[in-house]
Amino acid sequence: MRFSRAVHLVMMVGLLSSLLTICLWSTCGGKISTLDERKIALYKRNELLDNSPSFVRTEYHKRGTNSIDPNNAKDEEEEEEADGEEEEEDEETAEAYDAKTQAKGKALTFASEVAVKDIACKINGEKRVNCKKMKDEVYLPWSFVKPYFEVFGDMQDNDTFDFHHANSIVHPPQATYGPGSMFMAFDHYTVETRDRVKCITASEGVPITTQWNSKGYHYPIQVAQYGLSHHAKHLVNGEPDQLLLEDGEDDKLPNWVMPDKKSEINVAKDSKTGARVVEFITSDSLQTKGIALPITEKSLKCLSVDVRFSTNGSLSVVGELSNGERIRIHFVFSRTDIALDLKTGSIYYGLGERRNEWIHLARELKFDVMKGFLQKIKMERVKNPLWFKRILEIRVHGHGWLDNLTLSSDVHMDQFFASAKWLVKHQDERGGWPIMVTRRLVTGVLELPPGWYSAMGQGQAMSVLARAYTLTKDRTYLDTAVRALRLFEVDSAQGGVRARFLGKLDWYEEYPTVPSSFVLNGFIYSLLGLYDLKLVADGEGKETAERIYNSGMTSLKTNIGMYDTGQGTFYDLRHISAGIEPNRARWDYHTTHINQVLQLMVIDDSKIFKTTVHRWLGYLKGKRSRHN
Repeated sequence: MRFSRAVHLVMMVGLLSSLLTICLWSTCGGKISTLDERKIALYKRNELLDNSPSFVRTEYHKRGTNSIDPNNAKDEEEEEEADGEEEEEDEETAEAYDAKTQAKGKALTFASEVAVKDIACKINGEKRVNCKKMKDEVYLPWSFVKPYFEVFGDMQDNDTFDFHHANSIVHPPQATYGPGSMFMAFDHYTVETRDRVKCITASEGVPITTQWNSKGYHYPIQVAQYGLSHHAKHLVNGEPDQLLLEDGEDDKLPNWVMPDKKSEINVAKDSKTGARVVEFITSDSLQTKGIALPITEKSLKCLSVDVRFSTNGSLSVVGELSNGERIRIHFVFSRTDIALDLKTGSIYYGLGERRNEWIHLARELKFDVMKGFLQKIKMERVKNPLWFKRILEIRVHGHGWLDNLTLSSDVHMDQFFASAKWLVKHQDERGGWPIMVTRRLVTGVLELPPGWYSAMGQGQAMSVLARAYTLTKDRTYLDTAVRALRLFEVDSAQGGVRARFLGKLDWYEEYPTVPSSFVLNGFIYSLLGLYDLKLVADGEGKETAERIYNSGMTSLKTNIGMYDTGQGTFYDLRHISAGIEPNRARWDYHTTHINQVLQLMVIDDSKIFKTTVHRWLGYLKGKRSRHN
């Protein structure tokens, strides 16, 4: 009996041990499986398998394979097509599987074949970066890759990381080029939104900049680009939608609201021109409501008007912001270009001291509001929610006259001619537009004191004036442009804009320093201006423009290869002329070079332009010139 009990006891212990082992086996197996699934989920969440936002797979190219070569380019295109076909097959196959089965398959493959390991990457023996290793591949953090290689990228969705070697766009050139067409792709330019533009002045209707002086000054290049951009936008958009509010042709003025019994408004004749205009008389003070014209139109946000004051009057626009608040824009007699009063919700634009003369105002009010708020508020708040929604009311104060009061969808041509008229008014006796701030390209090496001229400014002014002449046939614009040629035949050392590369080749300097800097984009802009002028000028002006233009084109064709770095372009040649470190062009300047050469190819189909721009376009995609 004891022996039998002992046997039974041993058997029971063995059975219990087996059951316990099986249970533990199952339980442990379940825990391992869950842990693997968590790891898999974590890896998927970090997207280490496909298009990681945090890490970039390092790729190594065989020597010479990324050079610009038609055969290589063809091979790359074939590889891309093949990859695309494989992706399509994968998608078709995936559709044939049940979603759960597919997910399990991926998880098993990941768990069994992929192991991610944290490693340290040594960078040139100087620093360490935390990296990842997966099988035979190494992944560098994007936060390291982006600044180190000067590349760009962002997540498009949860599964796609969009990588860019460059961050700027090449615009196709115009099929034809001349003073009757748009200037390059300047319809994409909006000068008003640039941070360094303080505002568009009410006194002359052109931008004032704070680029090299915080007090603000007129920069001829910026004024010209403002005009060229609006000329281009007009060619693209066509005539604007307009609503004429008041022009004095109707004897009755029923829509104006008087603030008191002393105020008056009526139709009168201008003492100088005899034209019918609207005369108003009320208090000068902005503390009063003024004579008001309510506006029911909601979509037109640009205002143009001709106005003349005999007193210290003003014209005001009451508008509504996107957050429902009201904003008041006052055009007043003051030498202050722009001011903001947050307490009253008022923005002030100075008209100068132009009493008793007609002033033409053409305002894109959304930019007037933006620049007003930027005097004291950061850009984030200005864009959202403080953008300009609509005009509610127009008010006048003081004693004066107005005509052609109009709302419109844009005022591009008014803005273009404001630029052209500014250039006519401010040209000096040397035929130039002096820049009255110090410019330091390299402190102590390449510097310009106030009063310098720019070939780029001279050239782009010519492009504006040639277009103004083409539109109006007013010789004032043409004569002003012809006078601007004078400085192209004066050396930089004598206060002109001409340099000579190696003492032989004429180069027109954007920044005429001594020693010369030989800036590329400014030189090409000056050539385009010379080309515009030679097409519309006559007599001696035409001959001079052609001679200067032809000499410059010879220099460009000879020297353009010197700006090629093999992976981008140089902004200038300071490393040659001044013996200092090279100044590589950032991507937006590189694409400016491309856009300029593409436009020159419409004018001149020289082979050197074609081969050069082909290489430069390749650099935007990360291609490199061959090395030894």
